[in-house]
Amino acid sequence: MLSAPDTIQRLVGIARGSHLQSLGFDRRTLSRSVDAGEIERLRPGVFASGRVPDDVRTAVLHGGAATCVTVLRAQGVWTLPTAAAVHVWLGPGRHGHPHPDCACVIHYYRGDRALAAASLTVALVHVRRCAGDEAFFAAFESAWRLGKLSKAARGRVRAALPQYARWLVDIARPDADSGLESLLRLRLHLLGIRLDCQVVIDGVGRVDFVIDGRLILEADGKSNHDDASHRHRDLVRDSAASIRGYETLRFDYAQIVHDWPEVQTSVLAAIHRLSMQD
Repeated sequence: MLSAPDTIQRLVGIARGSHLQSLGFDRRTLSRSVDAGEIERLRPGVFASGRVPDDVRTAVLHGGAATCVTVLRAQGVWTLPTAAAVHVWLGPGRHGHPHPDCACVIHYYRGDRALAAASLTVALVHVRRCAGDEAFFAAFESAWRLGKLSKAARGRVRAALPQYARWLVDIARPDADSGLESLLRLRLHLLGIRLDCQVVIDGVGRVDFVIDGRLILEADGKSNHDDASHRHRDLVRDSAASIRGYETLRFDYAQIVHDWPEVQTSVLAAIHRLSMQD
């Protein structure tokens, strides 16, 4: 039989005492392993072995499982900015266990709660309930872009949403380069503006969006456009686009996330201006 530490590590590093007992480890054996420093008792009835991510440890200490933006960020999925607090899924009717420096955000949603961390699909559903449609949409497209959502997984997410929110999955795409693009497209969609996405223009290259075949919209993420070489490349592309009859509008992270009314006004004004030229 495997040792308690090896068994727990095979169970993704965390295990309930009741499960370990069903595998032949009695309470005395587990207590001896804890006293010897071979395993760790995270809370009564829950044991760990090996390196446990800090956010998962915090969630388990609180009596639940990591979920929502905590799970998404750990998997590299794009999320809207929020406080660094750990999001903990307790489940309905359960009580948490506040701990030193506790700033946990608690989710009491129904479902079969995981022991350590919610699945990505569950975390996405929780994000919509916690942070709203925009946060969900940007995270969903990011996860799809990263290859983390199979067709079946996307179907599970859609089925778990209320009927009135399933359109968010229906209009999602796997080719958004950043959450900024997702936000831009969703917000303009709500205004009834149709965008062609990821368009390749001869002499210019691939652009984020084109409206009415003449207006280019680019969502410039901080990491991709801040340095001088990228800025020069953007200027060259914009010049090439202008020669070919396009107008280009560029918006950075701060504008899209924190100053959307100005972005919306700029886009609507450009659409109107170009329509007057027809």
